[in-house]
Amino acid sequence: MSDRVPAVHRYPLRVQWEDTDAAGIVYYANYLRFIERGRSDLLLAHGISQRDLMDGAGGAGDRSAAFAVRACAIEYLKPARLHDELIVTTALDELRGASLRLQQAVWRGEERLAEAVVRLACIDSAGRPRRVPAPVAAIFATLSPNLSR
Repeated sequence: MSDRVPAVHRYPLRVQWEDTDAAGIVYYANYLRFIERGRSDLLLAHGISQRDLMDGAGGAGDRSAAFAVRACAIEYLKPARLHDELIVTTALDELRGASLRLQQAVWRGEERLAEAVVRLACIDSAGRPRRVPAPVAAIFATLSPNLSR
């Protein structure tokens, strides 16, 4: 993880029964779902619909745009449990022409439960790389005060 302290997007959630194993502990793969929801909520909170991006609207111009996870490294630090109130934080680590790298974490209060570094590729409907649409890049750029593009 970077030493930089970026601005972050916060997405609250509560652990439900379906998120846990028989012992009431969050199943490890569900942290990936939580951080995905955090990324989706970030765009929605700024009026960007991923459906519109795929349809070529929402600032994508005449070409569709979607984000594909290219790599994800996640570290599990402490378990979350049934009915815990969690916060997923999302911060930009790097923004390039057709990709970005995010730092995401899952928190329970002041306890960091999991942290992930996620690299996303921006692609068109044929799966080819394309530049991150300007309105979307502008949203992600707000997450990092030191980013120059």
